[in-house]
Amino acid sequence: MGMNKVDFAAAFRNRTKDLALKTLVLFRSLNQSEETKLIGKQLMRCSSSVAANYRAACRARSKAEFFSKISIVVEEADETLFWLEILKESELVKLDEINPLIMEATEILCVMSKARKTASYR
Repeated sequence: MGMNKVDFAAAFRNRTKDLALKTLVLFRSLNQSEETKLIGKQLMRCSSSVAANYRAACRARSKAEFFSKISIVVEEADETLFWLEILKESELVKLDEINPLIMEATEILCVMSKARKTASYR
């Protein structure tokens, strides 16, 4: 038996916040070159936006507002994934540090993309 909507939303709020926290920890571990500072700040901005906008979606006052916030979550999750891939492909981070974050960002993106497709804003 699956989770009900309330439990799923609570678990997913924690999951998106956890991704933001883990990217913060990753950012702290990066060498402080100009390129890693730039990439790290972009990564922190979009990963924290995933968590904040998912939280806002859970409190949406209408279907249109929910759709709008979930759309932002999808965009920001995709950007999070992009910056994680840049860190990985530029070899600025060890694979064992970055691969779990890439997997989590990918899963969040897939779930939120599906939620957006099934959400009706009309």
